[in-house]
Amino acid sequence: MDTKRTKQRVQMTINGTSYSDDVDVRTTLVDFVRVNCGLTGTHVGCEHGVCGACTILWNGNTVRSCIMLAVQADGSEISTVEGLASGAELHPIQQAFMEEHGLQCGFCTPGFMMSISEMLNRNPNPSDEEIKDMLGGQICRCTGYQAIFKAVRSAIDKMAAEG
Repeated sequence: MDTKRTKQRVQMTINGTSYSDDVDVRTTLVDFVRVNCGLTGTHVGCEHGVCGACTILWNGNTVRSCIMLAVQADGSEISTVEGLASGAELHPIQQAFMEEHGLQCGFCTPGFMMSISEMLNRNPNPSDEEIKDMLGGQICRCTGYQAIFKAVRSAIDKMAAEG
């Protein structure tokens, strides 16, 4: 391995679109998504993987993109909050957050939505305890989580109604 190499070509599919660029090997995935791809819905919070604002789906699994390098995601399938909606039609999770006032400042919201998306893809009808456990992995500094919890329950109902 060439230890002097500081740039590497990466290619990944994000929300169904292929992106490829040369990046510094130390570039975080969140920076690649935001800067190189222009997808700014994923937020940079603590930069230590604690707050959850940068949560995305990497090959279907939630990851904190602030502590993952872009080179680690080479060849991967990435989903960000921008990929939830279908054109102008909001995803049921997004619709539920809007209807249930599951956000205040909105900074943490994309991370919550991506974590909820993974949970509901794996288990379309989680228990209240499972929802609370998932929500506990994200930090919201504005709310008491009650409206977010209600948004999750509403999203479950909406997704069940859609089939």
